[in-house]
Amino acid sequence: MSVAARTGNLTTMASRTSGKGSQGTAGTAKPRAGRTTGVAKKAAPVKKTAAKKSPPVKKVPVKKAPAKKAAARPAPKAAPSPTAGVYRLVRALWLGTAHGVGAMFRGIGRGAQGLDPAHRKDGVALLLLALALVVAAGTWAQLHGPVGDLVEMLVTGAFGRLDLLVPILLGAVAVRLILHPEKPEANGRIVIGLSALVVGVLGQVHIACGSPARDDGIEVLRAAGGLIGWAASAPLVFTMGSVLAVPLLLLLTVFGLLVVTATPVNAIPQRLRQLGIMLGILPMPPEEFEDDERYDEQWRQALPAGARRSAGRRGEAPAAYDADLAEEEALTRRRPRRPSATPSAQPASARSMDAVDVAAAAAAALDGAVLNGLPPSALVADLTQGVSTERSAAVPPARAGTGRAERAKASGPGSGSASASASGSGGEVADLTKAPPAEPQPLPPRAEQLRLAGDITYSLPSLDLLERGGPGKTRSAANDAVVASLTNVFTEFKVDAAVTGFTRGPTVTRYEVELGPAVKVERITALAKNIAYAVASPDVRIISPIPGKSAVGIEIPNSDREMVKLGDVLRLADAAEDDHPMLVALGKNVEGGYEMANLAKMPHVLVAGATGSGKSSCINCLITSVMVRATPEDVRMVLVDPKRVELTAYEGIPHLITPIITNPKRAAEALQWVVREMDLRYDDLAAYGYRHIDDFNQAVRSGKAKPPEGSERELSPYPYLLVIVDELADLMMVAPRDVEDSIVRITQLARAAGIHLVLATQRPSVDVVTGLIKANVPSRLAFATSSLADSRVILDQPGAEKLIGKGDGLFLPMGANKPTRMQGAFVTEDEVAAIVQHCKDQMAPVFRDDVVVGTAKKKDIDEDIGDDLDLLCQAAELVVSTQFGSTSMLQRKLRVGFAKAGRLMDLMESRNIVGPSEGSKARDVLVKPDELDGVLAVIRGDAHP
Repeated sequence: MSVAARTGNLTTMASRTSGKGSQGTAGTAKPRAGRTTGVAKKAAPVKKTAAKKSPPVKKVPVKKAPAKKAAARPAPKAAPSPTAGVYRLVRALWLGTAHGVGAMFRGIGRGAQGLDPAHRKDGVALLLLALALVVAAGTWAQLHGPVGDLVEMLVTGAFGRLDLLVPILLGAVAVRLILHPEKPEANGRIVIGLSALVVGVLGQVHIACGSPARDDGIEVLRAAGGLIGWAASAPLVFTMGSVLAVPLLLLLTVFGLLVVTATPVNAIPQRLRQLGIMLGILPMPPEEFEDDERYDEQWRQALPAGARRSAGRRGEAPAAYDADLAEEEALTRRRPRRPSATPSAQPASARSMDAVDVAAAAAAALDGAVLNGLPPSALVADLTQGVSTERSAAVPPARAGTGRAERAKASGPGSGSASASASGSGGEVADLTKAPPAEPQPLPPRAEQLRLAGDITYSLPSLDLLERGGPGKTRSAANDAVVASLTNVFTEFKVDAAVTGFTRGPTVTRYEVELGPAVKVERITALAKNIAYAVASPDVRIISPIPGKSAVGIEIPNSDREMVKLGDVLRLADAAEDDHPMLVALGKNVEGGYEMANLAKMPHVLVAGATGSGKSSCINCLITSVMVRATPEDVRMVLVDPKRVELTAYEGIPHLITPIITNPKRAAEALQWVVREMDLRYDDLAAYGYRHIDDFNQAVRSGKAKPPEGSERELSPYPYLLVIVDELADLMMVAPRDVEDSIVRITQLARAAGIHLVLATQRPSVDVVTGLIKANVPSRLAFATSSLADSRVILDQPGAEKLIGKGDGLFLPMGANKPTRMQGAFVTEDEVAAIVQHCKDQMAPVFRDDVVVGTAKKKDIDEDIGDDLDLLCQAAELVVSTQFGSTSMLQRKLRVGFAKAGRLMDLMESRNIVGPSEGSKARDVLVKPDELDGVLAVIRGDAHP
């Protein structure tokens, strides 16, 4: 469209506007008309200009179509031109190469972003090391060639005569990155300090060489401070002369040196003194801190308000301090210990003050570690085990502040301010006590070294027999990629939600998602399949909401799984001073804390999962935990292993009350024995008026419970009885009624008697885990299952079917509403063999006669009876009690065939129980009912009663 046409449209629009305005007053219509006329007048020159400059434009509309046809006709004549073909070929090759190279570099960039941060730091360090080697070859060895010329031009031209120090500088930075990759926050400080140091030194060198200018030539600059020295010194020399330029550059050099060494100005004398002591120039001072009071004041200021006030109160009233009370308060912070059978060999009044100090610091640190579910530091564990009065006696009073400072720093971040407060109280003890230290006495033996019956001393296996695991990760590049994927899913589906954080476990990571206002939780749960597609993992589990938080949890498996060692979990329990013999290690939860459970509080647990899900490893961890933490006096075990290969490694340990049971029929008899043992224990509890076996055992140890006068019985504490069934399905197939009745009876009543069951099965169906068993086994531990129905049988809720196996489980203790996701602990066969061998070396197993009778070799049974012993006893009892010997009666009553009933009748005839056959008549019974017990004893091969 031409400018004239556009102007005409403007005029038309203006006239319409003026027309509408004319409906009003005349005064308002005229100005609008005037403005419209003005626009038209202004547009007129533009019309003329356009008309002058575009004469061909008028011809183009007329000859446009013929021009296209004319251009299209000669096209075939231009095709044979070789120049156009070569050009297109070169252009295509160039674009293809460019796209390929770009795609390669983009792929490398994406791969570098997915690398672990530790690998990226190592790559930077090795790159700097390689650069240092190249620069050293160019500056020290006068390397020839393009690389040598480039090094001379860049390095020598920039640093001048100090180019020989550049390789050393690059090598030092590379070595630091390799040795200390965990301190990335110091990199910026070191870069700033080195830059200031290099600029200051090169500026002074340039001034010392006469301050040559660039007009003097590049060789003269290289012989001085180089381009950096010239750029640093030339402006200062030009503006204020070399007299002031040198001091300013010297201050810049000192600043860079202080920044690199992280030394404040007020700490320069102290650092110089330490350097002199390190080099041997100055003697070792008798006191590490000259002003101990000033240090104590700084230490108190660093404490929280509550701890600062308590420390101030302790400092104000030193006379009212009670050492025994301080120790008692420190020890009450720990969990209660079991009463030891061996009395302490050292009274509380004779313990040194340094022991109180260490005990207070260790107790506070351990409390903080246990509350947070984290393993305590190795130093605190060493303090709790290595407190010595000789060490406290050797520490002079003047260095009490030093020891307190070291302990406060070494307690670690896990202990928090409570550790500092506790160590501070111990330090005040050391400062306020002026009495001479008591004579060193041997420490009391460990509480778990209990004396058994007689003079036998049983020592528990050392935790050093169990391997240590590596430190768990809290974050990785894979977690960041998952967070980005989740955020992308929420954005694409327009859900107002954001990932606010995550907690990484050894197997899965739980990502916390907070919803915006007026967003339903169902919007997140409905995206389960989309989230699984985005993160490329089918095992996505959504928790809505996370217990105790206003957030939705999304549990996604880690691409880099970690192993949870049994030794790490048991070391935490040992350091926490929880010596309950039934405390067992389970694993590590999704939040990074260790999971432990007290079997005495469960009181029974059902472990179920498919083959390969980690069920057998869990059973091994339970048995190993009991062996490591309990003596045979504390816990006795009955192991049932129908598979015959899972628990054979524990054969012969002193904790067993009977050999490992592999026959399902014998297992049913063992469970019936457990019921009888439970009844006997309840008889004692009822007779002596106690409600729990722990109260009865404490009364027996203290002498309150005594046998009645004239009785020859000797009371002894009852041990906990742990019954572990590795495969419940085999027992339920052989003797379902007997096994179910025994299990139900035990689970209903045996808690107060100290008898606890661990039932494991890989087939959690309703015919194995019946309703009665489920109702009386409140604690559940579910590993990966093959179907949703199995998960509902174990947990009464879904979730186990989405586990990923190899120890990944859901732990639902008694009283909990939602299960806890955890990774089960793992113990190797070598570790189990070492602990079993240690236990065997301590004591030989002592089996109970009334349990062993089921598995011991009985008297020889007649060969003609064979496997029909039970049926023969039932037939003899039936015939003798009814005094009617009929084969058809045996068929009806015993539900056997005619051949089997006739054979039973022949066996009874050979033993003079019935008379010979008289055709169709019933046989005569030759035994009276009162002689039945003797007849049954003869049939079984036992002695006559």
